[in-house]
Amino acid sequence: MQELHQLIVRALPKCKLWFLDGKNSEGKVVANPNIGYGFYTIKYADGSTREFYQIGLSANTTGISVYILGLEDKTYLAKTYGKKIGKATVTGYCIKFKKLGDVDVDLLLEAIQYGVQATKE
Repeated sequence: MQELHQLIVRALPKCKLWFLDGKNSEGKVVANPNIGYGFYTIKYADGSTREFYQIGLSANTTGISVYILGLEDKTYLAKTYGKKIGKATVTGYCIKFKKLGDVDVDLLLEAIQYGVQATKE
């Protein structure tokens, strides 16, 4: 996790960092603690907005999850990286793997940078 964090910070040197403890406003654990990188504005159907991170990093008992949020095309990650990134599960917004050595780090960073660029447009 520390190595991946350093790689992301080097790839996105001016990004905003978020550190979330996984607890909701009442202090109840609702998710794993995670680190977020960058930010974008989420627009809801009712017209309200909220700032959130573009890239998320979380560890759990099954490994590491990298979240690439805000992509309009929910098939892009799987189509573009799913078969060539390595031993990972790639969904519409998440790349999951057991350890960093299981994936092609250059492709993972490419996917992360794509996600940041895609949410800036």
